Amino acid sequence: MALEFTDANFQTTVLSSDKLSVVDFWAEWCGPCRAIGPVIEELSKDYDGKVNVGKVNVDNNPQISMNYGITSIPAILFIKNGQVVDKQVGAVPKSVLEKKIQANL
Repeated sequence: MALEFTDANFQTTVLSSDKLSVVDFWAEWCGPCRAIGPVIEELSKDYDGKVNVGKVNVDNNPQISMNYGITSIPAILFIKNGQVVDKQVGAVPKSVLEKKIQANL
């Protein structure tokens, strides 16, 4: 199950983590976001214990979205040691995201 990242827990679960975090910025009303949702869930199962995979609802957590300059969704950030190491904007096949994860593990 993908984690839910919020303004309240982002610092501890993502920025302070020594694991790679895959952060999906999404919203309920966004069609492409809903399309990529199952892929994010699959990745969370595939990399359970190795990578923090989760979602940020941009409507409920505006602070994180502003901090990272998220202007279009879905936007997926790959964060390691508190730094953005890669980024993907738009819905893409699972294989594209897996390549980015492998490159940053």
